[in-house]
Amino acid sequence: MKKIKHKRSPCPVACTLDLIGDKWTLLLIRDMLFGKRYYKDFCQSPEKIATNILADRLGKLVEIGMVEKWVPDADLGREAYRLTTKGKSLRSVLESVAKWGLSNIEGTEAKLMSKGR
Repeated sequence: MKKIKHKRSPCPVACTLDLIGDKWTLLLIRDMLFGKRYYKDFCQSPEKIATNILADRLGKLVEIGMVEKWVPDADLGREAYRLTTKGKSLRSVLESVAKWGLSNIEGTEAKLMSKGR
């Protein structure tokens, strides 16, 4: 288990938010859970993440062991990203957040959450 460099407190909620609590990280994990793996794929998500933020968040996810880089096709040589077991373990968290949003925020839709199971 990778140690967090700068913890606000030993509280597990605070520590988890230090890793995944910004407004982009869980969206990238969501996208990977539903099959996105290339940098350009993440850029096409409806939230329109800026490329500098995307590069930063992907790098941090790799650094903390939630995502790994790999080359799915050696002939193409393009790097891709995929969730590790640690990253995949956030599926239930995302499902809970989505369920809460559907129940409590008017106008939300489960378009993305119904794909990729």
